[in-house]
Amino acid sequence: MRSELQPLVSVLTPVYNCESYLSECIESVLAQTYQNWEYCIVNNCSTDRTLEIAEAYAKKDKRIRIHNNADFVGVGQNGNIAFRQIASNSTYCKVVHADDWLFPECLMKMVELAEAHQTVAVVGAYSLVGDRVAWDGLPHTSTVISGREISRWTLLGKPYVFGSPTALLLRSDLVRASESFYDESNSHRDSEACLRILRSWDFGFVHQVLTYTRIREGDGRTFSKRYNTYLPNNIDRLQKFGPTVLSQEELSARLKYYWAAYYDYLAASVFMAREKEFWAFHLEKMESMGYPLSLPRLTIAVCAKAIDYLFNPKRTVESLLKKIR
Repeated sequence: MRSELQPLVSVLTPVYNCESYLSECIESVLAQTYQNWEYCIVNNCSTDRTLEIAEAYAKKDKRIRIHNNADFVGVGQNGNIAFRQIASNSTYCKVVHADDWLFPECLMKMVELAEAHQTVAVVGAYSLVGDRVAWDGLPHTSTVISGREISRWTLLGKPYVFGSPTALLLRSDLVRASESFYDESNSHRDSEACLRILRSWDFGFVHQVLTYTRIREGDGRTFSKRYNTYLPNNIDRLQKFGPTVLSQEELSARLKYYWAAYYDYLAASVFMAREKEFWAFHLEKMESMGYPLSLPRLTIAVCAKAIDYLFNPKRTVESLLKKIR
C-alpha cells in the first residue's frame, strides 16, 4: 500500500501506572511498516513515570500526543475517553494496551484487509498471549465472515476469535457514532461492542500473529478469573444478541447450559466460603439480567455438589489442591 494512499489510523493507548512496559508499547507503534497514523496516549492520573515517558516520546514524534485525565476514572470510562480522542478524519481506530505491543506489520495487514472489503468493520488476527498463540479456530480460508455467522459462532461457544482490544482494528466512524462506545458496567465490554457492530457489518481476520498480549497479575483478566465474570457474561450476551442470530431451540439450549453451569459454579463457591464482595457481584449481575438468584435452585445445586464431593473424594482433594496452588 503506497504511503500517500494510506488512510489515517488513530492508535490509542489508555494507561495507568505502566512505566515498566509503556516504552516497549510505544516503540512497537513507531516500528510499524504502515506510516499514516496518529497516536494518542490517554494518561489516567498515573503516579509513576508513565507521563514522563509518554512526554519524552511526544517531543520526538509529532504524531504522538497525550491526553491527561483531570480525575482518575475506571477502566471502562478511560477506554471511552480514549475513543473520544480519535482524529475526526481517521478511517480506522486501533487500541494497543500499555502493557501490550504490536508486531511491525500489524497496521499494514489489518488495514489492507479492511480496505479490500468495505463491508468489514472489525478486523482481528492471531495474538501471542504470553507464550502461546491465541484467538485461533477459524478455518485458514476464512478471511471475511459475515457478522451474523461470526456472532453465531461466538454465541454457540465455538473458539473465541475477537481477542482483546489490542488484537482488533475498528472503523472509526462506528466508534465516533457513539458518545460511549463501551458499556462501562460490563467487564467484557470489548466483545459486546464487537457483537453490536456485527449486527450490520462483517468480520475480517488476518491469519498471522500481529499483536502481543502480556499476562500479568493485577490486570483486568485477574478480576475476571477470580470472580468468573465469563459465566454471567455468556448469559447476558445470549439474551442481548441471541434472538437475532440463533434459532429459538439453539438459544434455549445455550441458556439452559450456561444457567446450569452458573449454578454449579455458585454451589462450589458456597463450599469455598467466598467473600461478601464476590456474592454481591453475582447477585447484582443476576438482577441486572432479569433473573434474581433462586435460593431453591441454589440449594439443589449445593446438595448435588455435596454428594459429588462425598462420593468422589480423590477428585475433590485434587481440585482443592489445584485451587490452593
